[in-house]
Amino acid sequence: MQITENTVVSMHYTLTDEQGQELDSSVGQEPLVFLSGAQNIIDGLDKALQGKAAGDKLAVSVAPEDGYGAVHEELIQKVPTENFQGVDEIHVGMQFMAQTPGGQQPVTVIAVEDDGVMLDGNHPLAGKTLNFDVEIIEVREALAEELEHGHVHGAGGHHH
Repeated sequence: MQITENTVVSMHYTLTDEQGQELDSSVGQEPLVFLSGAQNIIDGLDKALQGKAAGDKLAVSVAPEDGYGAVHEELIQKVPTENFQGVDEIHVGMQFMAQTPGGQQPVTVIAVEDDGVMLDGNHPLAGKTLNFDVEIIEVREALAEELEHGHVHGAGGHHH
């Protein structure tokens, strides 16, 4: 069976950045299981997997616009250190939830300066080309309940 929209895919992957540094991998762990076409994984990778079948191995390069998007400069801002009351030390790389007009949003500390803390509300992988080495383990038809819920159930999936 080939991967098409609304099929359940089980795969192993290794994700590297443009410099070849490993960012994430399922190798040696349970495979990633997802419902194709349901926005369970980034669009560029899902599209590249269409038509593939169990046993296929491939390398996929995903441009930022098909991954986590471009970096939006307006999501980078300096806030007063006083906003971090109760936090003993603030370090680059720390993540917090910020209250915004649109609701809560994760932000990452990118600099600690004398007059405030620089926060980045972009996804950590925004603006980056992502390289995946993929091995398809299994492809199956999605169950009606999985299609209704928009995610995989059972082994490797969601449990209600």
